Amino acid sequence: MSIFKIHATEIFDSRGNPTVEVDLFTANGLFRAAVPSGASTGIYEALELRDNDKTHYMGKGVSKAVEHINKTIVPALVSKKLNVTEQEKIDKLMIEMDGTENKSKLGANAILGVSLAICKAGAVEKGAGNSKVILPVLAFNVINRGSHAGNKLAMQEFMILPVGAANFREAMRIGAEVYHNLKNVIKEKYGKDATNVGDEGGFAPNILENKEGLELLRTAIGKAGYTDKVVIGMDVAASEFYRSGKYDLDFKSPDVPSRYISPDQLADLYKSFIKDYPVVSIEDPFAQDDWGACTLGGRGGWITRSRDLDHPGQHGETPSLLKIQKISWAWWHVPVIPASKKAEAGELPEPRRQRLR
Repeated sequence: MSIFKIHATEIFDSRGNPTVEVDLFTANGLFRAAVPSGASTGIYEALELRDNDKTHYMGKGVSKAVEHINKTIVPALVSKKLNVTEQEKIDKLMIEMDGTENKSKLGANAILGVSLAICKAGAVEKGAGNSKVILPVLAFNVINRGSHAGNKLAMQEFMILPVGAANFREAMRIGAEVYHNLKNVIKEKYGKDATNVGDEGGFAPNILENKEGLELLRTAIGKAGYTDKVVIGMDVAASEFYRSGKYDLDFKSPDVPSRYISPDQLADLYKSFIKDYPVVSIEDPFAQDDWGACTLGGRGGWITRSRDLDHPGQHGETPSLLKIQKISWAWWHVPVIPASKKAEAGELPEPRRQRLR
């Protein structure tokens, strides 16, 4: 199926920041993709191109990325007469046009926007819906901390995963009911002010202990009646509080090196979470360059650099998270999956900020 038209524009994400949206038209209709973005970013990520014009959205505009799509990428795709099912060819063409390792010429957000739109159109052309692959289990981000909230806790996100749901509709209902029960639990324990929300839309109560957040979730899950259907996931974003080879779980307070804990101590804390609560997933448990600690769990740095495909599991780490916005093109994740399986790891697409419409 040939491409009739591609047009990119600047829209807003749910933080109120500009991001890139791409509309792609074929005989099958309109296919729209919005590029996700995150508050905490790693040093190895592909470059999200921003305008850096402080008079325009405080420097966060994406008009340059939009222009690269409309004036550079689109003419190249049209001239090549590529089919939407040729994902690999299209992605590789854009990577060649950019010519940089971190996608700094065209912008990762420009390349990814087009790549995702192609992916959607190609899936329909092949008779396969995206949701069959992309949404096996929903993850609801219900408690925000770390860089996503103004409270004291270091660990960034606590999520609920309705793994026992029979279908998407039931998963949404379970997520909504647990969320509202969580609001009531927080309000009863800490007062109405504690139900303010953080950067990702989850509640941000000013609690001091990470286990306290897990206890709130377990209580809310129980009150909703879904103890046997819901488990817990976490995004620790440990690079945000990595200090001189150790970790500062109180990094929002004045710096006191004596309170830092070792990777082994942090690992023991995670073990206690898993032992005492239904925690099944911990994203970025250690810093992206803490290779020794990553023998326990995967980290963002491995999965965002294509050259690291040459040594999955080389250090004993078990990478398992697919951060599509951090490498910038959809086809890159195809060889990643068998590589991660070879390293005896799983795969989990990471949720990021989406658009407001």
